[in-house]
Amino acid sequence: MIITKILSVTIVASSILLGANSLVEQAKHNGLVAIPTDTTELLKLTDPKGTITPERVALGKQLFFDTRLSLDGKISCHTCHLLDAGGVDGIPTSIGHRGTQNPHHINAPTVYNAVFFERQFWDGRSPDLEAQAQGPMQDKAEMAITKEEASKRINAIPAYVSSFKKAYSDDVKVTFETIANTIGIYERTLVTPSRYDDFLNGQEDALTKEEKEGLKLFMETGCTACHVGIALGGKMQPFDLSSDFKYNDVGDFKGDKDGLIKAPTLRNISLTAPYFHNGTVNDLATAVKTMGEVQLLVDISDVDADKIVTFLKTLDGRKPDTKAPVLP
Repeated sequence: MIITKILSVTIVASSILLGANSLVEQAKHNGLVAIPTDTTELLKLTDPKGTITPERVALGKQLFFDTRLSLDGKISCHTCHLLDAGGVDGIPTSIGHRGTQNPHHINAPTVYNAVFFERQFWDGRSPDLEAQAQGPMQDKAEMAITKEEASKRINAIPAYVSSFKKAYSDDVKVTFETIANTIGIYERTLVTPSRYDDFLNGQEDALTKEEKEGLKLFMETGCTACHVGIALGGKMQPFDLSSDFKYNDVGDFKGDKDGLIKAPTLRNISLTAPYFHNGTVNDLATAVKTMGEVQLLVDISDVDADKIVTFLKTLDGRKPDTKAPVLP
């Protein structure tokens, strides 16, 4: 009797483990990749050029929070990319210089895990975070400052000049490009591993049965056609593959020259409403169903949409320190 019970327990345990391993393998086969737990392996992805140092990260964080990098002194990078939230501002289209709304009705994408994107901005016009950081500062509808004025303001603050010397070298030139590069270096550290990563990295009980069912449905529905890789997004994709998006005419943004739009990351997706490039859908389940219609020509039921959302919530990650720094 005891031997029989032991055998039964062993068989059940093996089946559970086999099922978990099978789902992990299925996920990897579908192009899903976990954030590495090993720091060295992670740095290979986030810092291939070896630019990250503690001094540059600390300085970049100060600059990220500093409103003096906007013309009127009221807007910082953090204004539209709130780190305590999902790295977004939570409104359909961001408000910039003197209350200006983005003229193209563009929704601010998250800054979290942006280091894993192949391109930056919705139209993919910047190759990396350092190049991206230059855009909002100069945009007249955002921070509206010139390169010259931004550099002048930072160079006029002795503590900043000293920090740049410590972060780089005594003969560093604090140019607009150096400022933007330092912000980009900080943003490279904004990585949020989650229970989903724990599961893919071998922790079988990191996800519940319902969450695993949602992951399986996510893959079987075809969501991994666009949302793959370590970012579960971040690549340029056509948007209207199967039918017209209900809110296509909200704003005039139509993607890059080929009509491609960057697929947003699904990491922290439950924290980054409203959804899509023009911020027109507030509910995550509705967004899932909309993508089924527009991208996959699939009618996702309310029940299945809720199951997929159950999985998507496991992508809410562990954030780095979000406390605002003391500014010089």
